[in-house]
Amino acid sequence: MPEGPEIRRAADKLEDAVLGKPLTGAWFAFPELKAFETELVGQKVARIETRGKALLTHFSSGLTLYSHNQLYGVWRVVNAGEMPQTTRILRVKLQTADKAILLYSASDIEMLDANQLSNHPFLLRVGPDVLDMTLTPQQVKDRLLSLRFRKRQFSGLLLDQAFLAGLGNYLRVEILWAVGLLAHHKAQDLTPEQLEKLSYALLDIPRFSYNTRGTVDENKHHGAIFSFKVFHRAGEKCERCGGVIEKTMLSSRPFYWCPGCQH
Repeated sequence: MPEGPEIRRAADKLEDAVLGKPLTGAWFAFPELKAFETELVGQKVARIETRGKALLTHFSSGLTLYSHNQLYGVWRVVNAGEMPQTTRILRVKLQTADKAILLYSASDIEMLDANQLSNHPFLLRVGPDVLDMTLTPQQVKDRLLSLRFRKRQFSGLLLDQAFLAGLGNYLRVEILWAVGLLAHHKAQDLTPEQLEKLSYALLDIPRFSYNTRGTVDENKHHGAIFSFKVFHRAGEKCERCGGVIEKTMLSSRPFYWCPGCQH
């Protein structure tokens, strides 16, 4: 599954196509959204926010389109008037004079006013997003040590979007390797130095993945252009200690780690 960095890069592409441009057309597949088709014409996309795997398309009128791709949803950017040949089912089309953004296959789509946005069940449930550049390591440390999260094993905590939105399996693996911790460790048992390192890694590694622009291998993990240190490297040598990277299953996900330097 794509994680926070991949979702944010997708949002960046959408913003590059339509941000600040008056909409010349809008189309929704769901009957309950049809009334907004004429209302959105002339409005502009003010920004596109990510909260984990949810996208919030904020319009200049104050309305926000909430969409969650779940397993099959995908956004596409096309030239205005073009419709790609695909077997996917179109759900949303937002068009400007030169570009259009299309949402296919997703089913979790809503139009929200400011009050509905602030009280949306999913958005109330998820934690702060690791790609939110206003989020600080100190705030992350405070969450780690909170009564809610301090006793949770990292194997589950780093997949829980209620802790930090945008994390996922490859980031869980890389973060724990970077700080030399194991999946069964808990925040309450760490030293101050370990807590400090983990608090920074929980932001630095997702942001590094987001910012990295290298050679994309389309056959590997959603083309995440990020140099894996341990993920998908079972049987290879650890570049830090020379030990052999191992693979196991944790929380129904493949987990990679180095016994030589994660203890």
